[in-house]
Amino acid sequence: MRRTLVAANWKMNGNKASNEALLEAFKKGFDGSADTAVFPPALYISQLAESLKGTDIAYGVQNAYFEEKGAYTGELALSMVKEFGCQYVLIGHSERREIFGETDEQIAAKVEATLAADLIPMLCVGETLEEREAGITEKVVKTQIDAVLKKVGIAAFEKIVIAYEPVWAIGTGKTASPEQAQEVHAFIRQLLAAEEADVSQRTRILYGGSVKAASAEALFGQPDIDGGLVGGASLIADEFVAICNAAQG
Repeated sequence: MRRTLVAANWKMNGNKASNEALLEAFKKGFDGSADTAVFPPALYISQLAESLKGTDIAYGVQNAYFEEKGAYTGELALSMVKEFGCQYVLIGHSERREIFGETDEQIAAKVEATLAADLIPMLCVGETLEEREAGITEKVVKTQIDAVLKKVGIAAFEKIVIAYEPVWAIGTGKTASPEQAQEVHAFIRQLLAAEEADVSQRTRILYGGSVKAASAEALFGQPDIDGGLVGGASLIADEFVAICNAAQG
């Protein structure tokens, strides 16, 4: 059985004081219903490593590069990420794709390198509003996942978490209905099942599009939704705790 995972993507938000307040609330509030992970801005990884010591809360970085070292100003090597106790790397978030121009090929290379570093890639896929309205959601998602399948093969997906994030529902306050989200999650699982059925049943697929406490239980109750990648609501302690505690384990 796939255990629910809820992850907090803090994006470019926070400071030492507000981070600590959130982390303390998380530690006190989680009831253990779900696995949890936090993705802070990279500067605060050391703070999380210290604050979360001895807890079951995992943490990771929002981005990393696929080369081991070199003249790549502003990038993080996966060896550096691992040295600070991270377990996860967020890869291919729509903001990385849209704002920074990351391609499917670059994202696939990052997944491959993350796996090689014995870290867990959280691979983000999803369509824009224009793509949804054009009826090509499945085509877009398939292209994004196929690039990774081609690079690492189906067996690797046992060690990959997928986050489906409809771009039109990120930071907009709009949320795909549980039925809309389930439809795409089921499609993703079918894509994997076409390669290897057992792997598809073991791969966790999260929903990431303006998840809130009010919608979490209905979303997490869908058969192919295994948790959430939470943005803005993860910066509100009570809201994020309630989302995590809405999980069924």
